[in-house]
Amino acid sequence: MKGILGFAVRFLVSALVLLFVGFIIPGFRVLGFGGALLAAAVIAVLGFIVEAIMGDRVSPQRRGIIGFLTSAVVIWISQFLVPGMSVSILGALLAAFVIGLIDAVIPTELR
Repeated sequence: MKGILGFAVRFLVSALVLLFVGFIIPGFRVLGFGGALLAAAVIAVLGFIVEAIMGDRVSPQRRGIIGFLTSAVVIWISQFLVPGMSVSILGALLAAFVIGLIDAVIPTELR
């Protein structure tokens, strides 16, 4: 049960973070909490796929410039899979930066 609850909490927090980012970042928009939940799921799946292909260089624990740019690309691509989400290139870069800052303050293990 703890695993399912932890999984649900991570997605809820991720959706809230995406809503917050959409509020403060120009060029990043997600429609409603349902859209943010879907975006969180799509970004998580795309991130998992990219990490499986590229390895540890893009993992959240080893974020560097490659991880940052990969996150921005994943965020940008997700707009094509999530209805009501729109992201400019600059918006994806800024969103990846803000999400990275939030991840630094609230580690994934606590979400």
